[in-house]
Amino acid sequence: MAQPKSSLVDQPSLTNTQGLRAAFLVTSLVLVLEAVGGVLTGSVALLADAGHMLTDAGALGIALFAARISLRPRNAQKSFGYGRAEILGALANGLLLGGVSVAIAFESFERLGSPRPVAAGPMIAIATVGLCANLVSARFLSRTSKKNLNVRAALLHVIGDALASITAIGAGIAMLLWDIRSADATAGLVIALLLVANAFRLVRDSVDILLEGAPGHLDLRKIAGEVCQVPGVMAIHDLHIWTVSEGFLAMSAHVDLEPGANPEPVRRAVHRLLHQDYDIVHTTIQTEEAPGLLSIETNPE
Repeated sequence: MAQPKSSLVDQPSLTNTQGLRAAFLVTSLVLVLEAVGGVLTGSVALLADAGHMLTDAGALGIALFAARISLRPRNAQKSFGYGRAEILGALANGLLLGGVSVAIAFESFERLGSPRPVAAGPMIAIATVGLCANLVSARFLSRTSKKNLNVRAALLHVIGDALASITAIGAGIAMLLWDIRSADATAGLVIALLLVANAFRLVRDSVDILLEGAPGHLDLRKIAGEVCQVPGVMAIHDLHIWTVSEGFLAMSAHVDLEPGANPEPVRRAVHRLLHQDYDIVHTTIQTEEAPGLLSIETNPE
């Protein structure tokens, strides 16, 4: 019989929602300030930063909603729980970020051809306030971002906006001191490029999890070799490892036993190895009596 093992690791932390909520409130307040400031100063860089702030607020809202759904308990229909809601939220954020970057790039290219007058002083002041707000939000989110892709997606939005604010400040200084009118549109273009890079990483990581690809930091052949060193194991085949949700890895495999080996101690030993050395918290191991040559299947097909 298989030995399913599970852990509370797959249950998202309430701390995630607390950081997201705080970041959402800060971002929403600064969004209003930058949007009004962009209109009054005529700065495309500031409007681009406000547009990014709008996506930040939307991204944080999506992340907060997904995090709350993921807190729902498992049931008979959703035996793995709702952890994938956070991955879907991260994917939505990546696509949103990519769309906004395209819009900003188009507007910036347009203004490069015909620069418009910008009130550089107020632009610098408002962008500075935005930068401070982003740093505060990033501090809230950084506490849990390493263990949660959804929070990390929100953090990337905030970091991208902090860089956008710095770029807008630099453009304002260039216009104020040296009257470089194209600096505003150039800054908008730089912001768009930053957003594209972040969007690509988010979409790639989210899709990889949704397609149940093996985690990139794990070597299935190496793991299979170590399992074969467990006393009583002759071979392993049909090995699959995938990510259910961020921080919750699952594994299934068939293990061929050596003649006379006791299945239950072997299953426990294999699970202990996978849990302690690779942080795989859910294992389904089927033991088989028939001996055979080592066969390692790393292709989910």
